[in-house]
Amino acid sequence: MLEDLGSLTAAPCIYVIVVVSVLLDVFLPVLPSGVLVIAAATAAAGAGAADAVDAATGAAGPAAGGVPDLLVLALCAATASVLGDLAAYRLARRGGERFDRAIARSRRLSSAQDRLGTALVRGGGPLVLLARFAPAGRSVVSLGAGAAHRAVREFLPWSALAGLMWAGYGVSLGYVGGQWLGASWFGAAVSVLALLAAGSAAAYALRRPARPDGPRPDATA
Repeated sequence: MLEDLGSLTAAPCIYVIVVVSVLLDVFLPVLPSGVLVIAAATAAAGAGAADAVDAATGAAGPAAGGVPDLLVLALCAATASVLGDLAAYRLARRGGERFDRAIARSRRLSSAQDRLGTALVRGGGPLVLLARFAPAGRSVVSLGAGAAHRAVREFLPWSALAGLMWAGYGVSLGYVGGQWLGASWFGAAVSVLALLAAGSAAAYALRRPARPDGPRPDATA
C-alpha cells in the first residue's frame, strides 16, 4: 500500500501539484488541495516509519526517496495559500462589483458569504483564521477583502498566519495518520475526516450570534 500511495505523491511532482491546487482553490473551492497535502504527508510519514523499522531489524525496505519532505511540503502549501489569497484580493480590488456578481452566481460562495460575512465584520482578523478552515471561507475572505478595498497591511498578515496554520494542520494530520495507521488509503481517509471535522467546527464557530456590543467598525477583513 505504501507503493500505491507513494506513487501518487512522488517528489518533486507532488510539490508542483500541491502549489497549483492551493493557488487555484481560492477561485475553485472544490479543488481537493487539503486532501493532496494530507495524502503526501501520510505517505512521507509512513515511509519514515517503515525506514525506522527496517533500520532496527536490519531489513532492506523500499527507498523513501519518492515521497516528499514534510517541512518542504508545509512551506509549499503555506506559500501557495498566501499567494492565492493575495491574487484573489488584488483581482477583487480591481474588479469590484464584477466579483460581487461572481460570488452571487455561485451557490457555494454566496452561501459561505452569508454564513461568514457578519462574523468577519464582527470579529475581525482572528476569525479570518477560522474562516481558512471553513468550507469556501478562504474565497469569501480574500475576494471580500479586495472588493471592500481593505488595506493590504490589514489583510496580508492574517492571510499569512491562516495559511501557515492550515498547512501545518494538514501536514500534521497526515503525519499522525501515517505514523499510526501506515501509508495507506485508510490512514489518509482518517486524516481527511479530521480536516473536515475542523472545517465543520470552524463554520459552526463563525455562525455564533454577535455579542450585544455590535459590530466593530475597525475590524480587519
